[in-house]
Amino acid sequence: MKLIRILLALFICQVAFAQADLKKLDAYYEKAVKDWNIPGMSVAIVKDGKIIFEKGYGVKEVGKQEKTDEHTLYAIASNSKAFTSAVFGQLVDEGKVKWNDKVRKYLPYFELYDPWVSSEVNIRDILSHRVGLGTFSGDIIWFRSNLNGEQIVRRAKYLPKAYDFRSGYGYSNVMYITAGEVIRQVTGKSWSDNVKERFFQPLQMTRSITSIHDLDKKGNYAMPHSYFNKEHKPIPWESWDHVAATGGIISSVHDMAQWMIFNLNHGMLLNDTLLSKESRNMVWTPHASFNVDHTTKEKNTHLRAYGLGWVLSDYRGKLRVGHTGGYTGMLSGVTLIPDENLGIVVLTNGMRGIYGAVISYTIDRFLKAPEKDYSAELLANANKNEDKRIEERKKARVTGTKPSLSLDKYEGEYFTDTYGKITVKREGEKLRITFEHTPDLNATLEHWHFDTFEIKWENAAPLAWFSFGTVKFDLDNNNAVKRIEFDVPNDDFWFEELNAKKVK
Repeated sequence: MKLIRILLALFICQVAFAQADLKKLDAYYEKAVKDWNIPGMSVAIVKDGKIIFEKGYGVKEVGKQEKTDEHTLYAIASNSKAFTSAVFGQLVDEGKVKWNDKVRKYLPYFELYDPWVSSEVNIRDILSHRVGLGTFSGDIIWFRSNLNGEQIVRRAKYLPKAYDFRSGYGYSNVMYITAGEVIRQVTGKSWSDNVKERFFQPLQMTRSITSIHDLDKKGNYAMPHSYFNKEHKPIPWESWDHVAATGGIISSVHDMAQWMIFNLNHGMLLNDTLLSKESRNMVWTPHASFNVDHTTKEKNTHLRAYGLGWVLSDYRGKLRVGHTGGYTGMLSGVTLIPDENLGIVVLTNGMRGIYGAVISYTIDRFLKAPEKDYSAELLANANKNEDKRIEERKKARVTGTKPSLSLDKYEGEYFTDTYGKITVKREGEKLRITFEHTPDLNATLEHWHFDTFEIKWENAAPLAWFSFGTVKFDLDNNNAVKRIEFDVPNDDFWFEELNAKKVK
């Protein structure tokens, strides 16, 4: 009887400690949202197969009062990649594909920069970013474009080689779009239908969707926001239906908690095996290694790698599994600590990377690590390292210059294999540039200096990723325009891949 009382007392103490810790975390999140000045954020924590915390902070839209909560919908962007690899895991378990199957077995039109590489690329290669393409290469092809999945994949052959096949790492959304097309070919269904049937329904992720066209049916969704000049502005949702396999899921932290519990239970849903032991191990096996700074004082992480749809590392002696996501106007992070049966998801509706601080602080509290204010440290770094590229370009402007030619001489059709046709036409005393597959990038060109013109976007929606940009017209020795070159400073979409030759 005495032992029972002691055990009960210990249990009560543990519960009280856990509640106190969660209150501390709650206060930390609240303060972080204010310090980072982001519009809204939702957080969920799972532990030992249960949701122990879920809450929203801030508002769904700047200028309005409606608060976020645990059911508010956000785009999870590249956190969708883990769902894509899980679909393949099930297809392997069903005997419909093999991990080492060549992509060309299912997509005969698949080509990359080299014929031999094109014939050798397998399923694991496209899911682990090791085919030889540079990080984000080709994203400007699909961003807000009207191309479908197959049309995007067919353009991959024009993307430049960044490193030797399987000898490095280059984060490739285009290869995940390719993965979605393989899934379509194997199953006869879209990636979206597969994800809904295989995971949303059995895991009771009842509010999760794969298209912005279903937002109003669900309700309670956050609005994306751009962030420039230290100001948040609501922007429209943009459709990622055509690239859903790389980042198309829209979900809530409550639904994502079900996903985390499922993964921490290694593919088991109650007594039902949705993902075999072999497939679980495969997606959490390192396929492409990252460099780690071993010279720092803090030795919390010694190894980092990409598995299949997951980033893998060690952290304070524990396995850390996770991913992040960036949608136009929304950032997110998911992290699992399988040894502790612990998972944290953070969804936000702004373009400031608060999620890393929230996740790291939360993990440390559960691991009883020395306390460190990640939010203050990372915020200071973010403020210190603000992007100066636009400011530098504006300082470099040479005033008082004129174009070398009359405006009509810059008119014409320009073409690049990677993208297609770009047209420049004179409209009055200005030039206008239009993009064959991306009307949202259409812009007026205003003279900047010499033969360089500033891009004045007609659609404000792209402003979450980039704002200022210029186009330079290159002339040959006979003063004829030969090509255009783009300079749009940002870290996500490589406009230089749109540099095009004049063809007409």
